[in-house]
Formats: sequence, structure tokens, C-alpha cells
Amino acid sequence: MPSLVKDRRRLNRPVLVGAVLAAWVLIWIPTRGLDTLGLSPADLTPLHHWLNDVNDTVGANRNSSPFFLYFVNEIRAAVDSFVTFLQDLIAQPSYGRPVPVLGWLGVVAVVAYLSWAFAGWKPAVLAAAGFVFFGLQGLWEESMDTLALTLGAVVISLLIGIPLGIWAGLSDRFHRLVTPVLDFMQTMPTFVYLAPLTLLFLIGPASATIATLIYAMPPAIRLTAHGIRSVPRSAVEATESLGATGWQKLTGVLLPLSKRTIVLGVNQTIMAALSMVTIAALIDAPGLGKTVIKALQTLDVGTAFNAGLAIVVMAVVLDRVTTAAGDRARRTGRPSRFRRPLLAVFAVAAGVCCYLSYTYFWAAEFPDDVSIGSDLSKGADAVARWAQEDLSTATEALKNAVTYALLNPLEALLVQSPWWLVGAVAVLLAVLLGGVRAAITTAVCVALLIGAGLWQDSMTTLAMTIVATVMVMLLGVLFGVWMGRNRLADRIVRPVLDAGQTMPAFVYLVPFLALFSATRFTAIVAAVVFAAPVAIKIVADGVRAIPAATAEAATAAGSSAWQMITKVQLPMARSSLTLAANQGLIYVLSMVVVGGLVGAGALGYDVVAGFSQGQLYGKGLAAGAAIVVLGIMLDRIARASSPSKGSNHP
Repeated sequence: MPSLVKDRRRLNRPVLVGAVLAAWVLIWIPTRGLDTLGLSPADLTPLHHWLNDVNDTVGANRNSSPFFLYFVNEIRAAVDSFVTFLQDLIAQPSYGRPVPVLGWLGVVAVVAYLSWAFAGWKPAVLAAAGFVFFGLQGLWEESMDTLALTLGAVVISLLIGIPLGIWAGLSDRFHRLVTPVLDFMQTMPTFVYLAPLTLLFLIGPASATIATLIYAMPPAIRLTAHGIRSVPRSAVEATESLGATGWQKLTGVLLPLSKRTIVLGVNQTIMAALSMVTIAALIDAPGLGKTVIKALQTLDVGTAFNAGLAIVVMAVVLDRVTTAAGDRARRTGRPSRFRRPLLAVFAVAAGVCCYLSYTYFWAAEFPDDVSIGSDLSKGADAVARWAQEDLSTATEALKNAVTYALLNPLEALLVQSPWWLVGAVAVLLAVLLGGVRAAITTAVCVALLIGAGLWQDSMTTLAMTIVATVMVMLLGVLFGVWMGRNRLADRIVRPVLDAGQTMPAFVYLVPFLALFSATRFTAIVAAVVFAAPVAIKIVADGVRAIPAATAEAATAAGSSAWQMITKVQLPMARSSLTLAANQGLIYVLSMVVVGGLVGAGALGYDVVAGFSQGQLYGKGLAAGAAIVVLGIMLDRIARASSPSKGSNHP
């Protein structure tokens, strides 16, 4: 009987949700435009003024308050010195010399040698070719600035993250304590870190590095803890039976057996850091990200493409080298007898290249006369012009269809509804989809959005987020089912999805600006491209995880391919679909501020304006908080409405 009641509630839930939405539209018609809490873009609420005052107070007391003098400023100086040292080493002039300590030849030699030593000769060739390509693009110094900032953030992240991961792997209590913190760090949109960090550490490399390590540290902690917890209990017990101390057990068994997982954590930390370093250009982080942002602001597609391509190449090189290093760490067996002599010979060769790059100008600065960057920029501009001229009809039709059929009606419903109506609908939907806890969280989030003084901008952002998430799920189901049912399709599409996840978000904006100009739709498409890979992978894995016996039984019963998909595979993969929607929504929301750079407006623009205009700092900080609140509200409803964990069955 309880299961029958539960099934009946599950069947009635879509009907009740539809009834709530229908009632919303009916009430919206006579109340449209009332109690919308609308403010003009220039209006600031008391909260915004108070945050501006806090910013001014912090600035006035930065050099007198003990908290800043002996804590914040010391941290900033230490991080700044470390990053500056790396920049002086490979990117910036040092000791009055017109060239860095290591010129291009020395950097290429060291990168190739380390890649060969830890990953193999193929990754070494790829790494050397990739770094030479930076010079050919005419972006050597910018690339080295980005690499220096990435390495600085990764080193600090690993120095903190791996010990914390070891602690979390050894202690259940600490693991339970740190997991919600890591969830919060990864759920919060990356741009939201920037405003409070600039308040404490000012703009520049220090703030950019700290923001990057906050974003990049969770994978190192999670995967280190997971690796240690995954070590077979029998191996640990055997070591304990021999009387090993805790330190001997850690260094002799736990760390060696979890080495591959820890290396994977290093890989993910590097990828996260590289992605965040480009975003941190908004707070004056040097490197390729700054070049991309300046090009986007002037709609210079060619320059943005050239710098974006360098970011992609760096991401691919670092990903392949660390992945190969992780695979090598898993292998066992005796190394070749020639390995040690070759290590010594190649180390000497790398040392000679470093000496040449330190001594001779030709080996220090990449020659300008071999640059192909201008040709790449001109080619990208030509392709952009061709796309704008020859594809304008199709792209305009697609943009108008989504804008007028989906975005404008939904935005009108959210923005022009009374605030109390939207709040009531949100709480009712939370009750129906997630229960009382989700409803309480939603009510608190609605109150916080109202208190932030950015209700209309929040509703505009919510409309774009919902439209983008719907498009993500359409792609997720379409390609995910195809990949889940077809191994060949999976092998073809998955590398494309990997590239989409590896590529920094800014790079997506370049071609879409050329195709769709600076509009809300451009931001939506960029968010879809950023979020779709993870949704597609989750759906594909969910479809593939369905027991073969079930699929064979449906086939034996005479089910067609369409019946198999709609009656068996999708219903049984419902938990994967819910997870895909949840992750897709979070990824879409993390692109809100990027959308603010290309005409999306709303909260994304408020955050960007807060960085660039001092009088709007408080509003930008409140907008960042509003993005977090939206993410928490939507995430909690999606999580609460998902089926029970561990089952794909309806």
C-alpha cells in the first residue's frame, strides 16, 4: 500500500506542477507590471551604498589595520612574490636585463625534458610543438604570463590540497566536515570569488592566484582522499600486522597505491587553474585572458581567436602530459636499462639550451619575423566576415526563433510578474518537486534576492538560465542516447566533448560573437556549449548502464528502436537525466558573468560593471551574491526532486 500511494503521488506530481504554472499565467495577465521591484540601472539601494562604504573603509584602513598589516598584506606579498618570481623566470625582464632568465629555447627544452621524463616521448613532442607554437603566434610573453600564474596557483593548491586530501582520506570525521565546503567551492560560480578577493587583496596577480587556487583546490583534495580510501583494506592490514607505524603505512602503502588517482587530481587541478586564470583577467591578471577580454570588448574576432587558440593549445598540452604521467604511474615493471643514461644526457642537453637562452638574444626572445599570429587573426576575421555575410540568414532565424519563442515570453513572465507571485510559485514548485526542506531553502533564497535589490536582473538571468538549460537537456538526450546505444558514436563524439570541457569558457565567445553579434542569445549559446558536454556524458553513461538483459527482453518482445528509447532506456535512466539537468543548470549558471561581457546584461553585467566602475562595486558584489543564491535555490530543488540514489529504476 505505501508503494501504491507513493506511485500515485509520483503520477500526480507533473499534473500539480502543470496546474501551478497554468495558475501563474492566469494571475500574471491582470497583475502584469505590478510590484516588480524595478530599478533603473543607475539606481543603488542602501545595501549597495553600504557595500561601497565597506570598500572605501577597507581601502582607507589597509595600511593601518593590524588585520591587513600582519595578515592580509603578508599573504598578498608572499603570493605576489612567488608569482613574480615565476614571471621573472620565464616571462618578464629580470635584474635589469631585457630578457627573462629562461628564454624561449630554455623553456621549450625544460618542458620537453620534463614531459619525456614523466610522461613519455609522444607527450614531450606535443609539449615542445605546442610551446613553439606560442612563439609562432606572437604570444610568447602572454603565454608565459598565463603559465606562470597557472603554475603558481597549482603549486600552492597542491601544497595545501594534497595534505588536506590525505587527512580526509585517513579521517572519516574530517572527510564529512570538508565535503560540504568543497561542494560549496565548486558550486559557486567562479566569478563570484573575484569581488570579495579584490576587496581584501586588491586587483593584480595575488588576487588572481588566490581566486584560482580556491577554484582549483577541490579536485586535489577530493581525488587524493578518494585514492587513499580506495586502497584495498587487505594491503593496509598486512602492513599493520608487520608493526608499521602510521607514517610508514602512509608512505609505504597508501600513497604509492593511490599515486595514479593523486596524479589525476593534479591533472584536474591544472585544468581548473588554467580555466580560472583566464577568467581572473577581469581583476588584472596578466596573460592570454587579458588579451581575449580586450579583444572581446572591441569585437576584434581575429585577436580573440589567436589568443583563444593559444589557451586551447596550452590546455591540451598540460592535459595530455599530466594524463600520460598518470597512466605511466599506474604501470608496473622494470624500466629500460637505457633510461637512466638517457635521462642524464637529455638533462645536459636541456641545461645547454637554458644556458644559450640566458646568454644569447636569439635564444631568449622568440624571433618576430617568423610570427604567424597576424595571419591567423586575418584568417579568423575573414571567416567571421564570411559567416556574418553568408550565414546571417540562418543564424538570424535561429536567434529570432529562440529569442521570440522561448526567451522573451519567459522573461516577460518572470520580470513582469509581481515579486510575491514569483516567490509563491517558486515555493510551491519546491514543495511539489523537493518537499518541505527545498521549499524552506527556496523561500530564504527569494528573500535574499529581494534584499539584494536586484530582483529584475535576477529574474532576467533566471530566464536565460532556464532557456539555456532546456537547450542543454535537448542536446544531452539527443546525443547521450545516441552515444549510449552506439559505441562507434561514443568513440567519435566523446573526444569532441573532452575538448569542449578542456577549452576555457572565453574561447566559446569568439565564433559566436561573429555569428550572432553581442546579444542575449550569444550568451545562451556560449553557456550551452560550455554545459552540454557534461550533460551528454551523464545521459550516455546512464543509458549504457542499463542491464543488457532488460534491453534484450524488450527487443524479444518486439519493441522498436523508438519504443526501446522512450519506454525502457530513458525511464530507467531517469536518475541520470535528473543529474544531467542538475549539472547542466549549474554549468549554465557559471557562465552568467561571461554572458555579461557579450550583451546578456542582468546580473552578469552588474558583476563586470562592479569591477570596472568604483561607484558600482557594491552593486557588483550584491550581483555576485545573487548568482550564488540562484544557484543554491535551483541546485537544491533539482537535488531534492531526483530519484533515490543508487538506482536508475523508475
